[in-house]
Amino acid sequence: MKEEKKQEEIKEEEKVKKEKPKKPKVNKELEKLKEENALLNDKCLRVQAELANVLRRTSEEKEKLLKYDGEEFIKSVLPIIDDFERAIEMDTTTDEKYLSGFKLIYANLLKTLEKFEVKEIACLGQEFDPYKMEAVLKDSIIEEEPNVVLAVLQKGYTYKDKVIRPAMVKVNE
Repeated sequence: MKEEKKQEEIKEEEKVKKEKPKKPKVNKELEKLKEENALLNDKCLRVQAELANVLRRTSEEKEKLLKYDGEEFIKSVLPIIDDFERAIEMDTTTDEKYLSGFKLIYANLLKTLEKFEVKEIACLGQEFDPYKMEAVLKDSIIEEEPNVVLAVLQKGYTYKDKVIRPAMVKVNE
């Protein structure tokens, strides 16, 4: 019996000896898995942040596109307004009904554009603004201050807060 107990004790000691070397190996594997887990978590967070940024940028681009949706239509209507203005300025016809009809169409067209937030750029007598105006002629009038708009050759327009056609102006030097 004593021999059996000794053999059992020896076997248990061998088991303990065998298990002890395994613990550091298990700890190393555990540490390695923890590091991999931390790296994957970090990568996951970065991907989520990037996705959030892409969604935000896409949303902003959509809003911008929708905000200026009718810009091309408005640009195509502006020459028609110019033609109406030229015809009204001629005002040499004897037929008053024809001219008043013309003026009515012109006024309705302007109201429609105003409804869509299209506004004329006021520039006559104002200081020249290169962001809203294009100087096509210069003149030197001593009575006027320098860099002031003397005449508007073609009206400029804004759509919401964006210049869609700069005004063509004559500027004092």
